[in-house]
Amino acid sequence: MMRRIPAIRSALPAIKNIAAKQAPAAVATALIGLKVDGHPVQVAKGATLLDAINKSNSHVPTLCYHPEFEPRAMCRMCLVDVRGEKKPVPACRTKAEEGQEIVTNSEEMKSFRRRDLQFLLNRHPNDCMRCEASGQCKLQSLVQEEQVEDMWPTKTSRGSPEHPEHSLYDHTSPSIYRDMEKCIECGLCVDACAAQRINAIGFVERGSGMLPITAFDKPLCETGCISCGQCTLRCPVGALIERPDWHRVLDVLDASERPTIVQTAPATRVAIGEEFGLEPGTVSTGKLVNALRALGFDYVTDTNFSADLTIMEEANELLGRLNGTREGPLPLFTSCCPGWIHYVEIHRPDLIPHLSTTKSPQQMHGALSRNGPLAKNIAASGYAGGACVEPYVVSIMPCTAKKDEAVRPGNRGDIDAVITTRELAKMIRHRNIPFASLSDDAAFDSPMGESTGAAAIFGASGGVLEAALRTAADALGLDGAMEYEGVRGVERGIKVATIEGVGSVAAVSSIGSAIELLNDDDWKEKFLMIEVMTCPGGCLGGGGEPKSDDPDILKKRMKGIYSIDSSATVRKSHENKEVQRLYRDVLGGHPLSETAERLLHTSYAPRGSPREKLGRFLSAVDHRDAEGAANLCADNVVWNTNTEAFGAACGKEAVECLIRDKLPKVAKRCGEEMPRHRMASPSEGTDVVGPDGSRNHFDVVLNEKGLIKSLTRTSM
Repeated sequence: MMRRIPAIRSALPAIKNIAAKQAPAAVATALIGLKVDGHPVQVAKGATLLDAINKSNSHVPTLCYHPEFEPRAMCRMCLVDVRGEKKPVPACRTKAEEGQEIVTNSEEMKSFRRRDLQFLLNRHPNDCMRCEASGQCKLQSLVQEEQVEDMWPTKTSRGSPEHPEHSLYDHTSPSIYRDMEKCIECGLCVDACAAQRINAIGFVERGSGMLPITAFDKPLCETGCISCGQCTLRCPVGALIERPDWHRVLDVLDASERPTIVQTAPATRVAIGEEFGLEPGTVSTGKLVNALRALGFDYVTDTNFSADLTIMEEANELLGRLNGTREGPLPLFTSCCPGWIHYVEIHRPDLIPHLSTTKSPQQMHGALSRNGPLAKNIAASGYAGGACVEPYVVSIMPCTAKKDEAVRPGNRGDIDAVITTRELAKMIRHRNIPFASLSDDAAFDSPMGESTGAAAIFGASGGVLEAALRTAADALGLDGAMEYEGVRGVERGIKVATIEGVGSVAAVSSIGSAIELLNDDDWKEKFLMIEVMTCPGGCLGGGGEPKSDDPDILKKRMKGIYSIDSSATVRKSHENKEVQRLYRDVLGGHPLSETAERLLHTSYAPRGSPREKLGRFLSAVDHRDAEGAANLCADNVVWNTNTEAFGAACGKEAVECLIRDKLPKVAKRCGEEMPRHRMASPSEGTDVVGPDGSRNHFDVVLNEKGLIKSLTRTSM
C-alpha cells in the first residue's frame, strides 16, 4: 500500500473515489398482506407489526422503541391483539405475517395502556414544569393524551432499597446530566452507548429495582464516557439531558451589559427547522440568523468561516507530514470531533501523536472572537457607554461533547457557553419568536461570516475529509475532483477514497466503526489521513440535534447539507476571501505560522496522566481559578515555584491562597490575547511555554487517587 512518496508533485493528475464498504445492489423485496384495524396494508417480508401499523395510519404509542436498535419491548405500550393469538403481542418486535388481522384499539388494550401509564407515573416525579424535557417528553405527551392521574397515595422511588449505592443524580460531566428519578427503564440509553461500543452505562438489578448506571457507580466524568450524547438523543424523558446552558445565555442577553457574539454550526441550520414543523433537511440559514438577532445577539457569525480556516491549517499540516517538514506520524487523524478526541485520550492514548493539532472550528472561532478583527472592532467602537468589556461568546452546536471541549486546557475562556440545537429551540420558543414564519433573507455578520461549500459539508460524515482533499489537491497541483462521493454517507462504517500516486484516505462514521478499524494495525499502512466522526452520520446525528424516530432523518439532513455546497459560489476553503484576509492581516501571512500555531492549534494528554493534570492546573492558574486549581491537588500537596516572589506552597489552602491573593490579576482587554501557559509539545512531556514565552519543566507526582501530590517548576 502506498503511503509516503518522495516527490509529492510527481503524483498523477487525477483523483478517483473508491467506496470501501459499498451496500449490496438493491434486490426486490417480497410483500405480504395483512389487516390493521380492518384496513388492508402491505409491508415488506420481515417487517414488524409496528411497521404495518404505521403504514396503515393507525397508531400505537411506544416509549422504548427506536428504529436504530433491536426492540426490547420493555414498556409494553405497543401491545396489540392478533386474531387467533391467545394473548396480546408487542408490535415493535413481532414480525408481520401474511393474512394477520391486527387490532390496536380494543377497549382491553386501551385500558391496559392507561394502567401501564399510571404505573409509570407513580414512579415518576411531578416535575414537568421545571424539567428540561418538558414539551419533548414522550411520557408527558402520553399522560396528557390519556389524561392519566396519579392513582397511588404516595410515589414509589426509583432504584432499589437493597442497593442504595446506586446514585440517582449525577451532574459531574461538563456535557451530560443524569437524573435517574425520571428514568422509565426503556433501555435506549444502554442501546445507544452499546452501539457506540463505549458501554459507559448498563442495567443492574431486576424488577422494580432495575436501573441503568455507570460501571461501579462512578460519576460519569470518571467513566469511559466520551460525551457524545447519543444517550440524551435517545432518552424519551428527562433522565438524560445535555447540561442546560441556555438559561444563563438568556440572562446575559436580557442584561445587555456585554457585547454578545454567537456562532452556529453547519448541521444546526438543516435541523433546527424540525423543532418548528419544517421538513427535515430544510435549509433554514436565513431564519436562523433572524431568530438569533431577535433573541438579542449583537453579532451573528458563522462557524463555517472557521471550518474553512480549519481546512487551511489541517490540509497544510497533512502536507507537512507528507513531505517531512512537520513532525508527526502518518496517517493523520482529524481533530474536529471532540468525542473522538475524548476517546483517544481516555481509551487509546497511543494514538495521540497521530492527531492533528488543529483546533476544531468551534474553538478556532472562539479564539478569534476574543483576539481577531471582530474583537478589535468591538474594542475600537466601545460598548455600553464606551467601556471596553470582553464579549460574551456563544456557540450553537449539534454536539454535546462541544460543552466539554470548551473547558479543555488551552480552550477554556474562549467560549463562554455552548448550547445545542435543541437548547436553541427552547430559547426561541421561550421568547415567542415565530421561527417558521421568519424571513429567509438574512446574512451573517462580517468578519467571520463568509464561508464556502467545503465548510458546509463539515456537518456530514466524510465532509471534513472531502473539504481537505479539495484544498490538498490544489496545493499538490493535481487536477482534483470537486466532489468525492466515495467518502459520503450517513451509515455507520468506513468509507475510502484514493488519490492516484499518493495514497488512500478514510472517513469513519461512528466511534464504534473507528474502534473496529483500530482493532488491528492495518490502518497504519493503508491510509494517509483518517476522518473520525463519533456520531453516526457525523454532526447531522449529533447528540444535541432534534430528537426523531424517522429512520431516514440523517439522509434528509445530509441532502440539505450537500445542497448548500452544490449551490455555493465558492466551494474550496482556500478560496475564502475573508480567510485570505485574516492570514494576511492577523495570522502571519500563511498557515502554520507562529501566530497561527499559538491561536489555532492545541495539545493532547492521556486522561488521568501527570501531563493532563498539569495542563488543567495551569489552565486554572491562568484564569485565577484558585478553587479549581486546589481541587486538583492532594491535601498535602507541595507546589514549588522555584521563584523568589512565591517560593513553595504547602497544602491545598496555601495553593489556593497563592493563586487568589498573591498572583497578579489578569488584566486582559477586549481584542487582546489571553496570557496562557502552553504545552511545549502537542503530544508528550511536561515542558511548558509560559505566558511570557519562557520555557519551564514541571515535575509532577500524583497520589493514588490521581491528585497532584507535588509540583516542581524548573526554568529551562
